[in-house]
Amino acid sequence: MKRIRIAFFVLLTACMLTNCTTIDSGSVGIRFLKWSSNEETHGGVIETCKGWVWYNPITQSIFEYPTYVQRKNYEAFAVNAKDASTFTMDPTIAYRLDPDKAIDVFVKYRRSLPEIENGYIRTCIYEAYRTCANQYTSDYLMANRGEFEAEVRKRLEQSLSGEGFIVEEFTSQITPPESLAAAINAKNEAVQNALKAENKVKEAEAEAKIEIAKAEGEAKALKIKGDGEAYYNRVVAMSLNQLLVDQYAIEKWDGKLPEYYGGEKMPFIKMK
Repeated sequence: MKRIRIAFFVLLTACMLTNCTTIDSGSVGIRFLKWSSNEETHGGVIETCKGWVWYNPITQSIFEYPTYVQRKNYEAFAVNAKDASTFTMDPTIAYRLDPDKAIDVFVKYRRSLPEIENGYIRTCIYEAYRTCANQYTSDYLMANRGEFEAEVRKRLEQSLSGEGFIVEEFTSQITPPESLAAAINAKNEAVQNALKAENKVKEAEAEAKIEIAKAEGEAKALKIKGDGEAYYNRVVAMSLNQLLVDQYAIEKWDGKLPEYYGGEKMPFIKMK
């Protein structure tokens, strides 16, 4: 009897372990029927669940979806611009499953998130790139990458949100065709050379203005100096002329005072 009880207890424990599972707090569980003849049963889904979950492993099963952010870096793929140039896109997406739409995702895809990533989500990303790239010329796309990526993300969010996926981040590396990259590099080099030449012209003009200003300053200084010397020479010349007259008069004077003397407004005065 004791052995029977032990065997029964072991069997009961085994049944309990096989009939129970746990769903992580960062996930949502879906308990569903493995088969059902009732067409009204929504994909066989019974309910969503969390924590400890009891179920009948013969007729039921549990599927678990993580609801925290998933990040996927896809291999690069090519799309064509409006003028048929081929661009290479290397996208990275961060997304999460909307818990309220977990049942819809399960019923529609019945696949794990990695499988959905490599299937439906990748297709949505490719279509968003392809559709947007067909509306841009190569030059405009390269000159307005931010606008292009924003349009791609907008289309991607519209596609995924309707299926129960929320886009948190979306980035991409855009690689243009080699011919376009070479043309862009040549254009940038030409612009840089033109700027350098323009800067040299401005520098030469500035140096010329400095030299002109310096020359004008020196010329003004010389003129002021010349005017001063000329004025000095005139004054000295006038002084020397009067001195020479006086010296000549002294040399010719016999020592006798004139008998009469008078200025322009002075009458003659007889002097002894």
